[in-house]
Amino acid sequence: MEISVQDYARECADKGLRGNYAVCRSDFTVEQEYDYTDAEQEVWRILSDRQTKLTKRLAHKSYLDGVEALGLIDRIPDFDEVSQRLRKLTGWELVAVPGLIPAPAFFDHLAERRFPVTNWLRKREELDYIVEPDMFHDFFGHVPALTQPAFADFMQMYGQKAESLIELGGDMIERLYWYTAEFGLMQEAGQVKAFGAGLMSSFSELQFAVESPDAHHVPFDIETVMRTTYEIDKFQRAYFVLPSFSALKDGFEKSDLAAIIARWKDAPVLDPATI
Repeated sequence: MEISVQDYARECADKGLRGNYAVCRSDFTVEQEYDYTDAEQEVWRILSDRQTKLTKRLAHKSYLDGVEALGLIDRIPDFDEVSQRLRKLTGWELVAVPGLIPAPAFFDHLAERRFPVTNWLRKREELDYIVEPDMFHDFFGHVPALTQPAFADFMQMYGQKAESLIELGGDMIERLYWYTAEFGLMQEAGQVKAFGAGLMSSFSELQFAVESPDAHHVPFDIETVMRTTYEIDKFQRAYFVLPSFSALKDGFEKSDLAAIIARWKDAPVLDPATI
């Protein structure tokens, strides 16, 4: 069920969320208003410099190619400037939002090849962990992969189908987003590399997911992913490894997702540590 901007703003205020939802448009977007302070620019540089040292070693080539194509590193990004480059590559653009937005609005943006990016940045004392997704997570984590055509197509298809599939099976389709767009790994020349935004924006979990002998790597299977629970506030107990973005796109496009949900929605979820 859709929610009005006014009602959502009240909900967010009650929860103590940081964004200014009172100024949202009807589609929950806002102006980026590029007026960041020197202190905020410094936080971006610290986060970006620190994470880039890891991503050069641990990120999948597709992510690194996206960073190079978009030029994301040296300062807080101007969403309009980046959108100009991204449109030429895959037809996507960025829209500014005040933070988390309702699922229907998020899916609508994805379906139109618009990626919502939070317009504020964490504080210096929050470098290692922040409760709400901020600009660094949304932008540094998600946007580089949108330069890749197969992944860009997957994200649009996800936006087109997710709301109706959620109505059929609760969070089964949400798990697919979690284990790919947020915490996905992918094969590269016989090695496992990362591309998911939750990993790319995390200093500690990126290293754990790719390099730790304790990280549980599981070959990607769309049905297994949709049946497997996940962790919200701790390291994942399983990471699914894609062979390619094309395999993700093709699997999502060709699988009977409604039938998978009908088959498993009433069954116990799979424990990620035992799959």
